Amino acid sequence: MIENSTKIRGIIVGGSGMIGGALVHHFNTCCPNNIEVLSPNSKKMSLAVAEDIERYTNKWKPDFIINSAIAAIDCDPQLAYTINYIGSINLAKVALKLDIPYIFISSAAVLPSGNRLREEETLTLDETLSNYAKSKLMCELTLRHMHEQEGLDFTAIRLAIVYGKHDHKTQGFHRLLYSIADQAMPLFLTARGVKHSYSNAKKVPLFVHHTLQNRTEFTGQAYNFVDPEPVELVHLIQTIKNFLGVTKPRNIFLPLHVAKFGAKCLNILLKELLKIGIDTKMPAELLFLNQFYENQTLDSERLRNSSFKDPCPEATIFTKLPEIIQYYISRWEQRNLISGFNDEFFVPREDVQQFINKPQSLLKEIHDGGFTPFSNFSGLEKKEKSSKNGLPPA
Repeated sequence: MIENSTKIRGIIVGGSGMIGGALVHHFNTCCPNNIEVLSPNSKKMSLAVAEDIERYTNKWKPDFIINSAIAAIDCDPQLAYTINYIGSINLAKVALKLDIPYIFISSAAVLPSGNRLREEETLTLDETLSNYAKSKLMCELTLRHMHEQEGLDFTAIRLAIVYGKHDHKTQGFHRLLYSIADQAMPLFLTARGVKHSYSNAKKVPLFVHHTLQNRTEFTGQAYNFVDPEPVELVHLIQTIKNFLGVTKPRNIFLPLHVAKFGAKCLNILLKELLKIGIDTKMPAELLFLNQFYENQTLDSERLRNSSFKDPCPEATIFTKLPEIIQYYISRWEQRNLISGFNDEFFVPREDVQQFINKPQSLLKEIHDGGFTPFSNFSGLEKKEKSSKNGLPPA
């Protein structure tokens, strides 16, 4: 157990993603003197190459492994199978061999539509599932099998629609926010009363840390890690519209059969464009079009009854919306992905305004010493000079 160790090492796979990045940040800031985390990229350790996994884990001998890596939800079957399933289970095999905990970040994609779905109410594994759902469900089932048959110490943490900052891929909830900010959603692609569960990205590392500290309680278990109350999609979109001061989507609801027809036409168009050399993909969200029109709310009773205590129970998607909108609107404007929100959301500093409008004046002021935007790096100490000159030969 973590609390009995003076210094332990963990490997976080998928550290460049939203959840993985939050995990890396948490362990690096909360307890750097007690826990060291490594987050290899695919060049150092590819989940598609078993030899990479063996070489890396054999070198660093981790005390725990957290897997938050996923292949894209719209990827081809081979990649989904290789990364989401084989790679994830190979990590579990390593954890079993080293007799260490394995934390697997899973998804509500393994659950059907419905209300207050409990952890055991998963979909039936068959060929009709999406590649993403199929691979995630197979992984959960194999982890369960390894726990029961071989004693694997694992915990599966199942997330619903994730919200938070630092999602640089613009997917899920943040894709919805982007569509509204960019005025690319003219009508409601949902129906009144449709509700979904949401997961706070900032709280996930706290729960992961707690499960590592209390293995006896959490081993062999899956948890729906979601906010207690589900959210109506229409209410959420209306709230975002009010924050942004935009008019779209208009209060017209597109029926599901019409939305499906439009998606089918778009798919045909994309295939025709491919024939003339224009390669593009169907928006990933349209792969889950049915979910926009169906409830999927997760029961969090098992989480509430556990020893984990939510440090901020009042935090919800609605309480976090102002800072999330501020963060993403500023980011998207800086990258010229959207426009029209500068006055309200992104007011450049005075020197940035000079950089935009009077770069010569700014440069002269800096060179003359009237303004210094640089650091003096007062904390750096000089390295003693070696008697050798230059670099050693290659």
